[in-house]
Amino acid sequence: MPTTKNNRRGQESIRKGKLSEKSSSFHGRIPTMMPAVQQLRRPKTLPDLRPSQAVSLTISPPEAKPKLTKLLLNVTIQGSVGAVQVVMSPENTVADLVAAAIRQYLKECRRPVLPTTNPSGFDLHYSQFSLESLEKEEKLMELGSRNFFLCGKKVELNGGGDRTTSSSSCSKEAEKASKTGIQWLKFMDFML
Repeated sequence: MPTTKNNRRGQESIRKGKLSEKSSSFHGRIPTMMPAVQQLRRPKTLPDLRPSQAVSLTISPPEAKPKLTKLLLNVTIQGSVGAVQVVMSPENTVADLVAAAIRQYLKECRRPVLPTTNPSGFDLHYSQFSLESLEKEEKLMELGSRNFFLCGKKVELNGGGDRTTSSSSCSKEAEKASKTGIQWLKFMDFML
């Protein structure tokens, strides 16, 4: 009496036979009528086009590094959704990068609209969590990063109604916040 295993094995051999017939007849040829060996015509090529010239490889010293000609920099502007990409020379300064990032931001008509287009009204940071702003005279090649964060300086009104930018950096603001936080901690100790 045939078991299910024997029955399956019998069906597999039948399937394999039908499969080979179907695949060979797929192109409209019967397997017995196919030529024994088909030769593909290949173009004649010459592997060595210049056999008379010797190829010489010059090995450069390990100290010679390739000089960077352009840098792709990503600058995220505070409040903006994505980063602005700027291509600049490594010899340019941070001030040049700020100006180029603002120009590119305005060119792309990004939102939110900037309060000022004057590059001196912005500080460049390594990230939004970095408290120290970068020096305006520092060269881009010396920074060691290609991703930056641009935030606006605080604008204050003088007694005469003139607008001036505050020269205090984010680190000074953080120090003020930490001093007020310490007073709360002293109050919490008293509560315990």
